[in-house]
Amino acid sequence: MSLSLDPTPPPGGASGGGSQPTAVAPVAPGRLGSPVAVQEAFIYLRDLGVWRDQRKAELDALDAAALASSDADAFSRDMLVSMALWKAIADRYDLLSVTFDSGRVGPTEAARLSTLIWGRLDVAPGSAAATIAPSTSGALALSLPEACRLSDAMASSLRARLSLEPSGAEVGTRVKDVRATIERIRDQIMVVPAGPDREAARDLLGRLEQRLFDVTERAKRGADVGGLLAPLEFDASGTERDLIVGAGQRLEDAKDAQRAVTMRQELLARSEAVTALVDRCVAAVTPAPRLAVPDVRALGEIPTAADDVDRYLARLDAVSRALTVVHTAYSTALAQRDEVQGYAGALSAQVRAAGLVDSDLEHLRSRLDAVLAATPTDLSHARALLAAYEAYFTARRAPATRGGTR
Repeated sequence: MSLSLDPTPPPGGASGGGSQPTAVAPVAPGRLGSPVAVQEAFIYLRDLGVWRDQRKAELDALDAAALASSDADAFSRDMLVSMALWKAIADRYDLLSVTFDSGRVGPTEAARLSTLIWGRLDVAPGSAAATIAPSTSGALALSLPEACRLSDAMASSLRARLSLEPSGAEVGTRVKDVRATIERIRDQIMVVPAGPDREAARDLLGRLEQRLFDVTERAKRGADVGGLLAPLEFDASGTERDLIVGAGQRLEDAKDAQRAVTMRQELLARSEAVTALVDRCVAAVTPAPRLAVPDVRALGEIPTAADDVDRYLARLDAVSRALTVVHTAYSTALAQRDEVQGYAGALSAQVRAAGLVDSDLEHLRSRLDAVLAATPTDLSHARALLAAYEAYFTARRAPATRGGTR
């Protein structure tokens, strides 16, 4: 089956009025780990393509309005985040389109589509996200549906702040959009861990609901609610954005904690192996390097607070680098002993092949064998004897070579 992703807006795929269209992200099919059906993927990609184009036009208009405003700097960061977020979504859409391949989707492609939709969406290093403040850049570590919802929220916030929304006959549509935003906020609150943060979010939700009720009642009585509606839209979209970012940050914090557990276990195993290598080197070679093996256990147990976990990961990384330095130093010393032994064996083979019989040469070889056989091996002494053995062999071989070619 071949399906074309015709960028024709689906019925009800977006809402808006006037000269400023309002793009609404489509609902993503399935969930992570479950393959996406071909027809579901087709509908989602078609709608996402429409959303992508509408959102780009909308952001261009918002950017022009922001630049023309009297306080352009106040909008620069949100515009930068919105543009970077749109670029990341557009890039993922391109990957989805390539994988979908006009409907030529087998089991492998169906699973890959699910991963691309529900897996983490990151902005590539070096993009505009590099200039975003850390508290905001975390928003870009989201799944594709979450990133689209965040883009909707940020665009709504920018429209309200720039006073670009229509008024009059479209108040009902705007109130409906705010009500939908509040319901999404309610869903987001359910995933906030129980505690002060969830209670604070619930209090904020209650205040937003009360404000929406007041605006609705005033509008029913025919009052002008434009001055109340725009701030409500701004606060509701900002709250939704903060909750989405917070969910992404909690996911990152959980991954950091798990990474700390895994990294600590790996470093403990590496530390034991490096300690064994150090003991082996000290017993086999002199002079041996004199470096201490870092103790991973000295860092203590993994903390629970997110900021403490970040610092703990930085210390684990420092321990990893130190272990690499120690490993390299002691393994190099052992390799040097092996190199001397191998070169000595090669020289002895050359002596036998040349047919040289010389008591001094035999004496140097026996002294070199004795030093190499000693434990620990004195590398300085062995190198000196090897150099003397090689030089004497070279000097004794030269006359024999000249005599053989005369």
